Amino acid sequence: MIFSTPTHFTPGTKSIDPSPTKAFWFLFRKNELLVVKKNTAEGVGVPYTSNLNGIGVSIEVSQFIGHHEGKPCYTAEVSEETETSNTFFWSGLRALFGQIDDELFSISGRALQITDWYRSHQYCGRCGTRNELKDGERCLACPSCEQLHYPRVAPAMMVMIQKEKEFLLARSPHFLPGMYSALAGFSEPGETLEETVHREVYEEVGIRIKNLRYFSSQPWPFPHSLMIAFHADYKSGEINIDPNEIEDARWFNINELPERLPSTISIARKLLDATLDKLRNM
Repeated sequence: MIFSTPTHFTPGTKSIDPSPTKAFWFLFRKNELLVVKKNTAEGVGVPYTSNLNGIGVSIEVSQFIGHHEGKPCYTAEVSEETETSNTFFWSGLRALFGQIDDELFSISGRALQITDWYRSHQYCGRCGTRNELKDGERCLACPSCEQLHYPRVAPAMMVMIQKEKEFLLARSPHFLPGMYSALAGFSEPGETLEETVHREVYEEVGIRIKNLRYFSSQPWPFPHSLMIAFHADYKSGEINIDPNEIEDARWFNINELPERLPSTISIARKLLDATLDKLRNM
């Protein structure tokens, strides 16, 4: 699964070699990743260097995130004014899918979440003191009130509802034209994931479901979600959308699909593809 931990990556918070000769650098200017141009066949890559000044980059704080194929990996943010040579360019992460190695792409998603967390937790939310990175742990600590700030991960459910040979898809107003996807929503404090699914389905489309079954999960770094996907069966009710959340919802089948489907990097697409495979074999 894209954005999950790659086979050749070992996560870490403290490097065994604090001054490596060379390292992979996942450098962000806001939410854009710095990538290096390769030849046409190889696509693009992540800078692997011991000299950031040599590529026109200076940083104040970096964070070790692990090893890829035994090589150390760091992430850092640079200023918005940073420019580089023609060998490098800045790109949003989604646009790099298929251009960059899948493992480096997934590590980039992890690096983006860590960088975004550090950027948005510079100061303690309790007393306003500037936070400090805690040694050996992915944590920002307040030196004044000792409040600890860990990376935020927002659990969000997704569900594919099936009614005999039909399945329910919906579209949000912010979707690309013609795109439909599975229902999704964030968990509330005090809810189990199963309760989230039942609540979100009823709130968004007004129907009841049964036979809830876990499918899979995916870290989603836009900006810090953990998507947990389920299958479910239709139980009762008629579609009645919440116009504040949903623009349209309808039952589809294998012979009638939306004009546009979710991106292949998303768990939404994996969930839909699994449903289509099942229906084709019925």
